[in-house]
Amino acid sequence: MASSRRRFLMHAAAMGGTALAQPGRTWAAAGESAAAGTGTVPERFSPPEFLARQAARARRAAAAAAAHPAAAPSAVVQSSGDVDYAAMYRDRRNWGRWGDRDQVGAINLITPEKRAAAAGLVRTGRTVSLSRVFEPPQHFIQKSSLGPGGGYVMDYLGFIYHGSTVTHVDALCHIWDDDGMWQGHDPDVEITTQGAQFGDITHWSGGIITKGVLIDVPRHRGAPHVGIDEPVRGDELEAIARDQGATVEPGDALLVHSGWGAYMASGDDGSRGRPGLHPSCAEFIRDHDVALLGWDLMDARASSDLPWPVHGVLFHFGVALLDNALLEPVAAACADEGRWEFMFQALPLRVARGTGSPVNPIAMF
Repeated sequence: MASSRRRFLMHAAAMGGTALAQPGRTWAAAGESAAAGTGTVPERFSPPEFLARQAARARRAAAAAAAHPAAAPSAVVQSSGDVDYAAMYRDRRNWGRWGDRDQVGAINLITPEKRAAAAGLVRTGRTVSLSRVFEPPQHFIQKSSLGPGGGYVMDYLGFIYHGSTVTHVDALCHIWDDDGMWQGHDPDVEITTQGAQFGDITHWSGGIITKGVLIDVPRHRGAPHVGIDEPVRGDELEAIARDQGATVEPGDALLVHSGWGAYMASGDDGSRGRPGLHPSCAEFIRDHDVALLGWDLMDARASSDLPWPVHGVLFHFGVALLDNALLEPVAAACADEGRWEFMFQALPLRVARGTGSPVNPIAMF
């Protein structure tokens, strides 16, 4: 058990929260017990077992798709049209661009001068959060008294932030393909049960502060959200930026609003795949030397059979990924302000050997 968690549980027990530190007992998420309809907390919860169940569920889904190809999204063999995106990724990798041992990636493009220029975009001081509300599956509360006239409360949180729910930043170590993770490093060597030994989130501990550019796809299309059959393409990003009067430059944070809220409200069951960004967007990102990609709907899975159609910009190009961003509020603010460029700030937690971090990004106008 990590020393910080051990200290928390021991302190909670000393203050009367014996349930939190009961020897030999671990706890399940409240949501799981509620779903079971028992109204009680199950006896055991093991994070490794939970991760194993998640992986097994993904394997079962893949096996089902293979067994029933007619029901699965139609795959395009690593290419679309005349472009082989697997080859594009290989040919345009940023591996070695900032040195063979670099663990910062495209965030190197955010220079002090770039940050100072971004600060110049602040005119009114208006701020907008780009984070969804975070509701961890495990949330334990310890209330304690200091005697007459005083008291306090503490939280213990248990959660997995990767996935499609929590707003978070992916570190360079988070994903890979057959050629390896960022810089070609071997995940079997660099990733252990103790965390990441290369490319972890602490390499961005100075914060990601730069110019943000929002690409508002629903506004441009006159539709509530991106659809399965019409993913966002790289040339469309170019056209929207031009129409908005925005310029995507090296070191920028590119935020692509695809209409997550409206899509979730549409009732689509996801059986045909998920809408989002076509792999041609990866080419746009490399062409413009983007430092961070923030998105609300992610890879358009039906557009390619690459393991990471657009997520691949993380380990191929070193581009930071801001997953599950809440972009409706900032899209509304941009329309109100009449500009789609602003100062962007994302400050990841300094998690030792961490593969990413929950984050509350801010756009400032």
